Amino acid sequence: MIKVTIDEQSLEVEAGSTVLAAAERLGIEIPTFCYWKRLPPLASCRMCLVEIEGLRRLQPACATVAADGMVVRTNTPLIEETRSSMLDMLLANHPLDCPICDKGGECELQDMVMAYGPGESRFRDPKRVFHSKDIRLSPVIIMNVNRCIQCQRCVRMCEDVVGAVALGTVEKGMDTAVTGFEGSLASCDQCGNCVEVCPVGALMSFPYRYRARPWDLAETDTICPHCGTGCQLTVGARKGEFMRVRSDWEHGVNRETLCVRGRFGLDFIESRDRIKRPMIRRDGAALTPVSWEEAGDFLRQRLGVAEGKAAGGLISPRLPNEVLYQFQKLMRTVLRTNNVDCSSRWSAPLDILVPIVASFYSRDPLEQVIGKDSVLIIGGNVTEENPVTEYLLRDAARRRHTRLLMLSARPSRLDADARAVLRAHPGGEGQSLAAVVAALVAVTDEGLPDDILAKTSGTIVSSGANDALDRLVSTLKEGRSVTLLVSVDLLRSPLARKTLEQLGNLLQLLRLLGKEPSLQFLFDRANQMGAWDMGVLPGVLPGLGPIADEATRTKFERSWGAEIPREPGADVDAMLQLCEKGGMGVLYVVGSDPLISYPDREFVERALGAANLLIVQDALLTDTAGLADVVLPAAGYGEESGTFTNNEGRTQALRKFREPAFDARSNLAIFGFIAALREQPLQPSTETVIFEEMTRLVPAYDGLTWEGLGADGAFTTSAPKPWTSGFFAPLSAPGMTDVLQLITGNCLFHNGYVSEHSETLNSVADDPFIEMSAQDAAGLSLSDGDQVLVRSARGELTAKLKVNRRFPHGLVFVPENYRALRLNSLMRRGEYPCLVEIRECAKRAEPALEDDRV
Repeated sequence: MIKVTIDEQSLEVEAGSTVLAAAERLGIEIPTFCYWKRLPPLASCRMCLVEIEGLRRLQPACATVAADGMVVRTNTPLIEETRSSMLDMLLANHPLDCPICDKGGECELQDMVMAYGPGESRFRDPKRVFHSKDIRLSPVIIMNVNRCIQCQRCVRMCEDVVGAVALGTVEKGMDTAVTGFEGSLASCDQCGNCVEVCPVGALMSFPYRYRARPWDLAETDTICPHCGTGCQLTVGARKGEFMRVRSDWEHGVNRETLCVRGRFGLDFIESRDRIKRPMIRRDGAALTPVSWEEAGDFLRQRLGVAEGKAAGGLISPRLPNEVLYQFQKLMRTVLRTNNVDCSSRWSAPLDILVPIVASFYSRDPLEQVIGKDSVLIIGGNVTEENPVTEYLLRDAARRRHTRLLMLSARPSRLDADARAVLRAHPGGEGQSLAAVVAALVAVTDEGLPDDILAKTSGTIVSSGANDALDRLVSTLKEGRSVTLLVSVDLLRSPLARKTLEQLGNLLQLLRLLGKEPSLQFLFDRANQMGAWDMGVLPGVLPGLGPIADEATRTKFERSWGAEIPREPGADVDAMLQLCEKGGMGVLYVVGSDPLISYPDREFVERALGAANLLIVQDALLTDTAGLADVVLPAAGYGEESGTFTNNEGRTQALRKFREPAFDARSNLAIFGFIAALREQPLQPSTETVIFEEMTRLVPAYDGLTWEGLGADGAFTTSAPKPWTSGFFAPLSAPGMTDVLQLITGNCLFHNGYVSEHSETLNSVADDPFIEMSAQDAAGLSLSDGDQVLVRSARGELTAKLKVNRRFPHGLVFVPENYRALRLNSLMRRGEYPCLVEIRECAKRAEPALEDDRV
């Protein structure tokens, strides 16, 4: 530690700290423009100049490292005059159009001029003008170059944090101008982080432009609904109408950054597809709008007819913890079934998934988790599924020298910062993990259990991956601590259980080697972690305690005052099979759309149609709602309060910022409505009281309070259980084929199907696309932008081709986010990836592939 004195106040700081950071700790304000905490210092604006005893010239506080015994002054007459002169120079060419500038009222230049600026300018020359009109750089970003004060925050944010490198500068000196490549942002993520950090109105949000003034907005701090990173954001509304989103610079895992979905994709709440009133279907006729009372009478009758038959429930992991908790409680105590699930895309292998979560999941801040020596990312594409997590990983690699390792089928932008990139065949991630374990065992000098040595000795390393595997294994061996970030896309594969077994093997081995392994999933749904914690799974209760365990079940029965069925229930696949066979009396779907998301659309449509009573509760009209017997309009995002639990295990407050639209009711109120029809009141019924019950009954949430969540939320706790599953034998590699294989997932501009209701995201995103390698495209005589046909044994679709030179040979990627594509029509249950053929649309179509080709 070193001692410095600033304005006659002394303190000790760590070696390497800047004068600016030291002053901030003392509460001394030093003005800045170009400085930003997450960016390397630039020291170009000269607003932070200070006097340092012993030095003749003023020094920039943001770039000057504090030295032991240093004496600093921040408010001398010379400094005040210098700051005033710098502001006068900025205003010399800055247009004084504050009344029409979107930044008016929250402009840093306005604030600085009021605090430190001259009373009158000394410049009388005509102002420099770059362009007479604003430049539309993209569908969401507009630029007024004349207002730019050349701090370059936007350029550095784009390159150093986001990694897009879409902005740059041209010319120099006072003629420097920020611009996109050839005057556009075609290569941009459209995240708007450049708009967020711009201190003036040079970069603006086009969707928000001229809509409101900041003092007109009622702002609410809440949580993004799009992915599991759990970004905090501030929603601005005027008289209940959604206006904009901005980020909170000091709070949340994301701080000042958001991705394109979080910043511009919340207008889906204004969708024209909102369900306005309850609807019922009588005698097979079309859905008819009715009152809540009529819907209740209809439901009471139909529920009575279905009495004695099986019931099942499927709910979206985008909904708050309190809604998820109350749903599984309703299903178990009122409808008397454990047939509940929270995924409409896969059936999770709970027998291995739950032990891994219980034994290895680290409920710690992401910043701490990715600050370990090595971070291994397994599966998925973090760039497109969890963009803000990618920003943090890039920062860890570049500034904190964390060693990134990638093991996935799809390339991501993080590959450029990774020490090793190991490409795995889709479904073959388990075999690649087995190879990593075997190679790590082979280079380990320490004694390992005979069981591990025996089960890894015959593992075959896939050809062509040896160099990458060697780098990956040597990095794991060298490091003292390791974090594994795992995409839930791995659960799509029929080999998911085997892959998770090999993941368990790697975690066991790293723990034996003293590497302090941490595990977190990269969920692509906002509250998937919360859904698991709340027990919205067929074999476990809240807290992931098994239903078959007498003590666990008794604890909940006593609290709920009702018996819980003893047998584990059916997951989504088993429930759909039960429907198809005519054995499902009631299927209750809340906020989910299995008809568009579950593999094999034809099967799902047949199954849903065979249910005796299909109830759909949602804010938006979905394909599944179109088949329902009863449709109940529920509150949408921002229309009910609650909590989300993100990938870190951080529980954060989801706050209401407007009333439910039309005749919608909150999800909790609708659950109470259903329970009342069965004459079994469901208590408690409010968010805060349900939260208290959750914290009492779910061990990981013990000690949390509604008031104690605060601005940054509060972490749930983990008490790692001993691993008792042993060491699993390696699996054989999946069979290879010469036929192209189709995989899916989220794209950067959309997440699931809700975001497709955002007009802004639809204006940013390209049309549906099909991504493949340049090698495969050339082999089929296809070019980027061609309209192509994708055909499987089950169906076909057409979309625009996107050629990616870094994409692996033999794979085809189609994003799952475009409802019109009906992508699941090409797939069948139990098969992933899906075998396909591709040809240009203009060419004559061949007969469909036969099922027996696999």
